[in-house]
Amino acid sequence: MHDEETHSLATSRTAPRVDTIELVRIDPAGADREELIAFMTGEVFPFHVGIRPTRAQVEEGIAAGRFRDDDNDSFWIDHVEHGRIGFFRLEEISDGAPLFDLRLASVWRGRGLAKDVLATAADHVFTTMPEVDRFEGQTREDNRAMRRIFDACGWVQEAYYREGWPVEGSEPLGSVAYSILRRDWETGEVTPLRWS
Repeated sequence: MHDEETHSLATSRTAPRVDTIELVRIDPAGADREELIAFMTGEVFPFHVGIRPTRAQVEEGIAAGRFRDDDNDSFWIDHVEHGRIGFFRLEEISDGAPLFDLRLASVWRGRGLAKDVLATAADHVFTTMPEVDRFEGQTREDNRAMRRIFDACGWVQEAYYREGWPVEGSEPLGSVAYSILRRDWETGEVTPLRWS
């Protein structure tokens, strides 16, 4: 990384707090089961490993606790004006540095809403999980929109895993890993990455 890039990271601000998004906890095995299955099977997610999950896959995930257990927690993404716009899951919670899965309904993609979702998610993680100091996310190398959102929200690219993202019917692509630290979230200042 060039010195000027390191400087810009150190002085940039993280995304401002927003109140347009609410994360509403899902009851995947109970009241929200059918709506969750309908959302997951009714959409195409082009930048996810499972582009279009089947009903059987979602039901298996519910039974296995992938939507709610000690390591996972799931939420509807509700927008103050637009209503329900998507799904958000925290993963690997017990590891102390949760990852996330963000899926907007196709009608709401490309409208800049994911930036507010990511800012709200960071607020949720750092205010409800006092033991967590890192919040992590990964995306495919060609998901330029999500990569811009990470940058805009003060997340730092920490890794690039060559051919680390399986692609159905095609060669694997790179997986790009980002994180935000609690202190960066608290201060609005991005801690620079030191490669050496």
